[in-house]
Amino acid sequence: MKQQTLTKGEMQVMNILWDMQRGACVADIQAQYPEPQPAYTTVATFLKILEQKGFVERRKSGTGKLMVYSPLMTRERYRRLVMDDVKRTFFGGSVASLVSFFAEEDELTQEDIEEIRCILQKRKERFIQIERTAFSV
Repeated sequence: MKQQTLTKGEMQVMNILWDMQRGACVADIQAQYPEPQPAYTTVATFLKILEQKGFVERRKSGTGKLMVYSPLMTRERYRRLVMDDVKRTFFGGSVASLVSFFAEEDELTQEDIEEIRCILQKRKERFIQIERTAFSV
């Protein structure tokens, strides 16, 4: 699939499909929107675009003409593609620069900092364990 980003409207549809964890028809997706819900044709248009972009597949339901749409990419995979693009485009591919940006620009609480510290410590421990395993072989 050619890497493409999603518009806000397309992202809303994808989030609904990902949250539903199953294929859904246009009416099912429309029903998941908060009020005021978009028109049926608006949701159908987003799904057509998402299918053209390669993010969803369409198939006939077991009975009748009803079409069911399912995501072709997980939320995690899409998040990874977008964040890799942001890292490469805005931070020269540097994770440290990306993290530094958010550390400086966002108002981090002490709780946020501690949570980040724990994440990094766990990552460091996994890295050390991998290194020990590689050298013991």
